[in-house]
Amino acid sequence: MKTIRSYFDRFFPQQGPLPPGIYHYQSPPDAPRPFRLHLRIDEGGAGILIVNASTVVHLNQSAVEYAYHLLKQTPPEEAARLIAKRYRVSPADALVDFAVLSERIVTLVETPDLDPATYLHFDREDPHTHPLSAPVRLDCALTYETPDQDQVCSAPVERVRRNLTTEEWKTILAKAWDSGIPHVVFTGGEPTLRPDLVDLISYAEQLGMVAGLLTDGLRLSETEYLHQILQAGLDHLMLVLDPAEEQSWEALRDVLSEDLYVTVHLTVTSHNAARIPSLLERLASLKIPSLSLSSESQALKNELETARELAAHHQIELTWDLPVPYSLLNPVALELQETGKNIIGSGRSWLYVEPDGDVLPRQGVNIVLGNLLNDPWEQIWQKSREVAPV
Repeated sequence: MKTIRSYFDRFFPQQGPLPPGIYHYQSPPDAPRPFRLHLRIDEGGAGILIVNASTVVHLNQSAVEYAYHLLKQTPPEEAARLIAKRYRVSPADALVDFAVLSERIVTLVETPDLDPATYLHFDREDPHTHPLSAPVRLDCALTYETPDQDQVCSAPVERVRRNLTTEEWKTILAKAWDSGIPHVVFTGGEPTLRPDLVDLISYAEQLGMVAGLLTDGLRLSETEYLHQILQAGLDHLMLVLDPAEEQSWEALRDVLSEDLYVTVHLTVTSHNAARIPSLLERLASLKIPSLSLSSESQALKNELETARELAAHHQIELTWDLPVPYSLLNPVALELQETGKNIIGSGRSWLYVEPDGDVLPRQGVNIVLGNLLNDPWEQIWQKSREVAPV
């Protein structure tokens, strides 16, 4: 068998992936719909394509190669010839695949309110399985402060001695972008308590990052503040809904009317468990695109499962891999326990930065990988790969 394999490899060698790197394309000024693309090729050949700094598209090795030639403006026939030679497919099939990928990217460019992360593969494979040159997302807890300080009891505030300044956070964002991290999510605590939140979102946008926000949403019911956030370049939002607070519903209605991808986070509690069917009915009537669920205790496991089934019934997409604010008693661990889901991307596809710059594999995992403000990125990333998955 070894001899046969050696003979096969000699005459039909497997093509290695393209070398890791970052590539950029900006459409010409006279384009009908201006756009920009960033392609990051990771170790092993998979990669990510960032469309208009608003959507991260995960690509497998074959899709990466088509995207590479698209950004390089390689003529379609030439790209098909090169890919056909590398992968032992016909030039005609390669040309069709190249056209399909181009059409999909055009659709992403022209479609509003996109999911912040999507997948374009020419063959099926699981996410988070390839070696990465850097995470695809950084979750930044700007503060552990909340409007009601009694809600932060689960946050390690005794270990976080101070909040970073605006300039320090900008240093971290620039360091992340230079390291190849394309996506940042601002969380807390309650990040809208930071007076520099708009400035930080704007800075992330200037760098080219996809920017998300996790918030209780109450300040977003203020029209002027909401528009400041949107004009700064916010790409997606998770609104932590308080079902008993009508201002929370008002904020949800306001953000759903904007050009913004919105996920609602709902925590099942002893106070709202009996109302879960009516709450899901109300959320469905608002046509929310995405829902994140957790519960305040394992005793509500059945109610959480009911919420999941109702979300599926109403055709609401369930999201499990975004962080949730500490202001709701850090329900991430409960999600993992009660849904049986193993979020394998933590410490690998995303990292969590505390208000003082310390880096954790994910929220709630008390393993400090280093401080992103003070320590070299390479040192932090190496330690993260040693402890992941968590």
